[in-house]
Amino acid sequence: MDGNSERATERMTGVERKTIRRFALRMGTAAQSLHNTMARDLTCSLIESDEVWSFVKKKQSRVTPEESAAGLGEAYTFTALAMPSRYVVTWHVGKRDEASAAAFVADLRARLVVMPSLTSDGFTAYPGAIGASFGPSVDFCQVIKTFSRGGQRDDDHRYEPPRNPFMTKRVVFGAPDVRAATTAHIERHNGTMRHHIGRMRRLVCAFSKAPEHHRAAVSLGLTHYNLCHIVSTTRVTPAMAAGVARHPWELAELLDALLAVPETPAPVAKPLAPRKPEGTARELPGGRGFLRVVQGGAAPTPPVAPAPPPPAPAPVPAAAASSLPVPVEPSGQLDLFSWRPKPRTPVQLSLFGDPPTDPTDA
Repeated sequence: MDGNSERATERMTGVERKTIRRFALRMGTAAQSLHNTMARDLTCSLIESDEVWSFVKKKQSRVTPEESAAGLGEAYTFTALAMPSRYVVTWHVGKRDEASAAAFVADLRARLVVMPSLTSDGFTAYPGAIGASFGPSVDFCQVIKTFSRGGQRDDDHRYEPPRNPFMTKRVVFGAPDVRAATTAHIERHNGTMRHHIGRMRRLVCAFSKAPEHHRAAVSLGLTHYNLCHIVSTTRVTPAMAAGVARHPWELAELLDALLAVPETPAPVAKPLAPRKPEGTARELPGGRGFLRVVQGGAAPTPPVAPAPPPPAPAPVPAAAASSLPVPVEPSGQLDLFSWRPKPRTPVQLSLFGDPPTDPTDA
């Protein structure tokens, strides 16, 4: 549960690796039963789902069809994360196909008693599986991300290719809040579980060699995360935030519960109550749901033509500009520096009287 491999645990504890393997398999199998006992009748209203890649014994390109049917090769972990509690409602380990998606969504439906709002990535098997388990009345949105193959790592599939920031959100069922639809939290959770479960890391030798051991490691890691891991943002464990547990579990308490829990099957689906919307809504009589306001449906308002600009004033000649009145400020105060004397005809003074008109008088 801290990302150590079996051989690393053997070196730290001095216990034989086969004993560690048998003990981890027993604890992981019991962790699934413990989760089936506790994760029932949940009222999670917002759920994000995603798949995280791993493999068992061989890469998918090297396995035969018989080995692939036995569980070898790629092993995707389907995970449903409740928000804002970060509680892992359910998980499923299998191939990334329609059968695994249908089994994962059916188990998710059986653990809920309130109709949720679902958000997933663009995997094409989700709409059919969710429509079969929840019906067309569920609010379901897919966040489709575009990946580019450019760059120097074009042919290196060990790493995630460069991501194009373009993102498309598509409404599949119902009327979900598209602005709030995201898979950022479940993707961050996938990175956390790669640190907690050493078998899910990339480019290491700690991968699983048998499918039952891989499923047991995933179940043990996710159960420990729900009951013992304190999330930094909520400051409580996910099970406490979801109302499943009342206190953070210690490791000794978890081991005692795993050793004592009986084999418990998955719960059976119950009727779903309508989810109370967060925005403006009115409850319908008879418990038939809520009448709420959603975006869209109304005809768009035609755009209003802009008013024509006012005509530009005629230019004033420079000779007449000095005869214009002084403009008054909006405050009513005059500008003293804009005063100019009034124009008048100039008069020349004579100191010796009028000049003689007759030349003989001079």
